[in-house]
Amino acid sequence: MKPHSYSSDGIVLSRRNFGEADRILTLYTKYYGRVSAIAKGARRPKSRKRGHIEVFNLVKFQAVTGHGIDLMTEAEVVDDFKEIRQSLKKISLAYYFMEVINKITHEGESNTNLFNLILNSLTSLKTAKKLKVLRLDFISKLLILMGYWPHGVLLPNPDEELEKVVERQIYSKRVGKRMIQ
Repeated sequence: MKPHSYSSDGIVLSRRNFGEADRILTLYTKYYGRVSAIAKGARRPKSRKRGHIEVFNLVKFQAVTGHGIDLMTEAEVVDDFKEIRQSLKKISLAYYFMEVINKITHEGESNTNLFNLILNSLTSLKTAKKLKVLRLDFISKLLILMGYWPHGVLLPNPDEELEKVVERQIYSKRVGKRMIQ
């Protein structure tokens, strides 16, 4: 259970606009799992949080638990993965990773190993040449880590198994497959 006020490292999985100047963020944190938080005033031009809360940024943040959704009070970039942002193929794969994590996890389920898998995959993506191998490796490790596939058994078709698990279509999959062959 989260304390009233908490601080953690987190990877921004998604963001969406809320109201006139706010953003709702979904982060995967090191100690609290997937967390949703509202960043008040983040869309204002003079907001200090504005550049820190981009998708797949690694951020150190502070938040306060609310009645429905947590309130992010501070955010600071630890790594913005700028090397990934210079390649369209790498960006599409990073968004694919974020979408998969967002769909396979539930709010509040913490898993430090999963956080490390996401972070290691994004770090590997900075210098990766074989993106398809990285994508399939990510899916295989994810399914094993989450308990959907037995450890030590070869996974013949990671994409097919992932679709069975999430029971929904991964929207960035087509981009992930077509561009990352």
